Amino acid sequence: MSGADEALGRAEELLERLKATRDELERLAAAEDAESAVEVLTELAELAKEVEAELAKARARADAPQP
Repeated sequence: MSGADEALGRAEELLERLKATRDELERLAAAEDAESAVEVLTELAELAKEVEAELAKARARADAPQP
């Protein structure tokens, strides 16, 4: 497996976590639990940053010259 494939795999895992966390946020919003919702929003922001970083790694590795 290439480095780009590994980074894409990691990004896919993070996207799954992002979806689960978003579902949790929707549940909290329905329950009107604002304090917990803010915590989950912070977690969503961090996950989104991680996804972005993994995608950037995948792009860089895919664009890198192959030996």
